[in-house]
Amino acid sequence: MKKIILLAIIVLGSFSNLNAEEIKRIIVGNKDAKITIIAFESLTCSHCANFHKNVYPELKKEYLDTGLAKIEFRHFPLDIAAFNASKVAQCKNDGNADILESLYANQQKWVKGSSIEEANKNLQIFLKNEGFSIDFESCVNNKNIEDFVLNDRIEGAKNFKVNATPTIIINNEKFEKKLNYKNLKKALEKMI
Repeated sequence: MKKIILLAIIVLGSFSNLNAEEIKRIIVGNKDAKITIIAFESLTCSHCANFHKNVYPELKKEYLDTGLAKIEFRHFPLDIAAFNASKVAQCKNDGNADILESLYANQQKWVKGSSIEEANKNLQIFLKNEGFSIDFESCVNNKNIEDFVLNDRIEGAKNFKVNATPTIIINNEKFEKKLNYKNLKKALEKMI
């Protein structure tokens, strides 16, 4: 049922009036870096949370913080809870990854509930407890942010054949190896 609802949202979102230029992409690293990594992720995906826990810290330290690469986080929500969390992550519209990183680092604290209402309540409680000051209802009901998130998903499926998360794209080429830091580092070193 969740997949049907999400599919309906995606289809309806693809016909909406797009205003995505007004939304700032969440980017970490040198915006002018030679290497661009795109990460298509779903905030309720445990594999994505593992990427943020086990791969991203080293990637950030060796490539992003040094200016060799940048990472652009793209939304590919797999369910309604992830869709709402993506909208919340974009809500401050400052391009900052703080909310996104906190949602992945603490995924087990907010990804729970047997209905979308429960999931939303848990997400709101989590955000408040973490000290993020946002208007939750305004964020999840913002049409521009909704279009932005849905267009990330549509672009991922259409341009890069994304069908699972996380999917990593490096300089517009899909990373096909097992996603761990060792394999990612080998691919990046070839581009430096």
